[in-house]
Amino acid sequence: MLISIRGANRICFQLALGLGLWASCFTGSIAAESADDSLIPYAVNVHRTPMQTWGPGYGIYLGRGLFITAAHVVGRSWWTRPKIAIAGQEYPTRVVKEGSFDGTDVTALAVDPSLLPMRLQMRRMKLCPQAPWPGQQVVTVVPEATVRTHILSPTKLPADVRRFSTVVADVARTGNSGSGVFDVQQRCLLGIMSRKISISRPRGGKTETIDLAKYFVPAAEIKAFLPPEALAGLQ
Repeated sequence: MLISIRGANRICFQLALGLGLWASCFTGSIAAESADDSLIPYAVNVHRTPMQTWGPGYGIYLGRGLFITAAHVVGRSWWTRPKIAIAGQEYPTRVVKEGSFDGTDVTALAVDPSLLPMRLQMRRMKLCPQAPWPGQQVVTVVPEATVRTHILSPTKLPADVRRFSTVVADVARTGNSGSGVFDVQQRCLLGIMSRKISISRPRGGKTETIDLAKYFVPAAEIKAFLPPEALAGLQ
């Protein structure tokens, strides 16, 4: 049944039953999903050497051979020798700039553009010029899927973690470290995912951990972090 395709389509279907607008509603929902899926080629995996035991990390392609990921995904690059993985194929990297988990959680990696698949060589992804705002609709992207969510106000977080002011809701379904957070309307990169924001509390003699949100490094911080020459021709 069409009603079971996606959560958004179920809502759309229910509204359309009363309004007689099912065809246009369904078409709009499918178009939105298609637009989101068009961002998937920008998402890549990041592998350490040897491969990390916790599974592949994520990264985002900006263009001209430049990729960014969360710094803690790469770790100490001189030791981990990171590679970019696209559709199962690994590509050696050069470290453009290395951040840190406790500082700017971003590391920039470069791959010889001529080695990349043709479908990537001409692509460019701009960093969003405007800061994210609470309630803004966004899409998180990994190579396997896209998930829509929204920006959460930092006032919803405990006071001691409000310094992580760019956060998204829907912790369970959204992409993990290094995945991209994109502006749905402008189709630009709002940031890359860095970490979960969680709280712990005692319950029944045990400690219970509750995930509240996910913090992403915003585009403005990424832009300030990257060397000007790395951004040349991309923005």
